[in-house]
Amino acid sequence: MTRVFVTGMGALTPIGNDVSTFWQNLLAGQSGAGRIAAFDTGDMPHNIACEVKDFDPTAYIDRKTVRRIHRSSQLALAAARQAIADARLTIDSQNAERVGVLMATGGGGITEIENGTLDIVRKGWRAVGPFVVPSAMPNAVSCIISIEVGAKGPVMTSTAACASGHYSVIEGYHYLQRGEADVIIAGGAESLLSMLTMAAFGRMGPLSSRTDDPEHACRPFSVDRDGFVAGEGAASLILETEEHARARGATLYAEVLGGKLTGDAYHITAPEPQGDGAARALSGALQMARLKAEEIDVVMAHGTGTVLNDISEAIALKRAFGAAAHRLKITSLKSMVGHALGAAGAESAVAAVCALRHGIVPPTINYTPDPAIDLHIVGNQPERVVARHAIVNAFGFGGQNVVAVFGRVDPEP
Repeated sequence: MTRVFVTGMGALTPIGNDVSTFWQNLLAGQSGAGRIAAFDTGDMPHNIACEVKDFDPTAYIDRKTVRRIHRSSQLALAAARQAIADARLTIDSQNAERVGVLMATGGGGITEIENGTLDIVRKGWRAVGPFVVPSAMPNAVSCIISIEVGAKGPVMTSTAACASGHYSVIEGYHYLQRGEADVIIAGGAESLLSMLTMAAFGRMGPLSSRTDDPEHACRPFSVDRDGFVAGEGAASLILETEEHARARGATLYAEVLGGKLTGDAYHITAPEPQGDGAARALSGALQMARLKAEEIDVVMAHGTGTVLNDISEAIALKRAFGAAAHRLKITSLKSMVGHALGAAGAESAVAAVCALRHGIVPPTINYTPDPAIDLHIVGNQPERVVARHAIVNAFGFGGQNVVAVFGRVDPEP
């Protein structure tokens, strides 16, 4: 079987615009939450989010292209360029057809539809720009990367709601296993902060109401959790076959050991209360990775901070891991970076690789134990760990469950 490794990473997040800064601020427990700056929230009750700050797209993209693409695509391309540079990967005429792009998103450029509609209402149809459709279409996040970096292999965009960014990692793994490429640029990107989306989420009910204290609003697995804080961002991983990576002397950051996708077949937004689909994804991922439950050390949880999600995820972990569930070190990045929807799983994948490499697990901040969740949550302070394997959970609206397994790679002499 072809072995697949992570050889490069990139990240644009609310707490850091590169992997190193992102990782250090995760360990420091820094929150990226604050009042929304992307638009005037007026009298909206839900007016906080975790936004990417100080992002200059022209550092990665020419000004003409910046004007023509949505912020989600800008973030996606920036993260991909970071990952390519980190992997010391050259894409040219000799290998372009063997390099693919699988960048995921939940909503793509959906805010362009909102803005275009407002233009029609206010100014008439002639006010609508020619780039609304190519900017709004979800597959733009992958296609823009392909165009800009010259990757001519498989190009695909997955839209699996909150599981999208992590699905791309597993699908990239399968593309490499099937021999359809030597390198896959995988990841997720999202930028959906607008009046429409925030109003819709607010009406739906999963957002935290602690708007007077943004930094402490998101409290995954805590007894007093009341919802998630919306976020934006992008993260990218270079996935590469062992043969190709070793031939060019690439650094092997971690091994992708496999994963599993399942469906709840239950509800369009709510998780199955007993964690059935999530538990099957966890068990299936272990089976595919050929690992026993006790061989997993770290869990980068989905951990949104909603009442329903966190309890069902905890139940799923206990169902899949049995007694071994109580030795897992479990954490949720969303306490610091918010819920970036289609980018969330990719952010957690980057953090999982960092945790394996550095032997430390970032905290779940704002944590107060919930007696109903009797698992080891890494709360408020990072914890050292000699980790062999880590799993990343991502569970999306509609009941899409994605779990991937990563293995530590010991540094070579």
